Amino acid sequence: MPDLHYEHPALAALYDLDSGWSIDRDFYLGLASGRQKRILDLGCGTGLLCDAYASLGHQVTGVDPANAMLDVARTKPYGSHVEWIASTAQSFRSERRFDLIIMTGNAFQVFLEDQDILAVFETIRIHLAPDGVIAFETRNPAVDWPARWNKDATHTFGEQAIHQSRKVLKKEGDRISFETRFGFPDKQLISFSELRFLSKSQIEELLLKCDLKPRAIYGGWDKQHFDAANSDDMIFLIEAGPCAHSPSPSGSG
Repeated sequence: MPDLHYEHPALAALYDLDSGWSIDRDFYLGLASGRQKRILDLGCGTGLLCDAYASLGHQVTGVDPANAMLDVARTKPYGSHVEWIASTAQSFRSERRFDLIIMTGNAFQVFLEDQDILAVFETIRIHLAPDGVIAFETRNPAVDWPARWNKDATHTFGEQAIHQSRKVLKKEGDRISFETRFGFPDKQLISFSELRFLSKSQIEELLLKCDLKPRAIYGGWDKQHFDAANSDDMIFLIEAGPCAHSPSPSGSG
């Protein structure tokens, strides 16, 4: 079921207030230092990173399944310099090859089944240029996320105050489902979300099936060593194996 948080125009317009520029964006921006690069952002959302990459002269493609998010992304200062494509990460195909492929904002966790994750990794594998780099992050399942996520906040958007509350509904196995309520002056919107929390070894096993291997796995945005008991995040930097690069896929996104 589509998550209203991404699909509803009113909530897409608020997204950057709750998930604006932060240290993780600095990390991903730093991966594009040096020469001009061809960059693919899978699950680009409102395009904060795509816009920043484009401002530095990189060739950027932003892919997201939510049209409401892409509508916001196109309004960014460098939005006209980015190729925006409405597609899932599983089904995206292009003739282009990319020097850097990223999947940020814990987008990895929305893929609830192994076959979806493998399809995403296959998309990444066949679109990666020789010597290209892949980067994504996911939350550490050892952390008590439900204890952190039950919270309320109020955002000011223009002249209106919008109340936001999040409540965990269920934790079952490696999945957590929760609802987020958005109280506007004239309406209330409720989004329902479900995320999957895989361990480091589970992710490495799925990567290996697609001939992808971690170059590094960090536990923080300052490139700290990953501590399975205490790190909040697992940040994967990945490269393709020697047999991973295949002929250009047919079709384009």
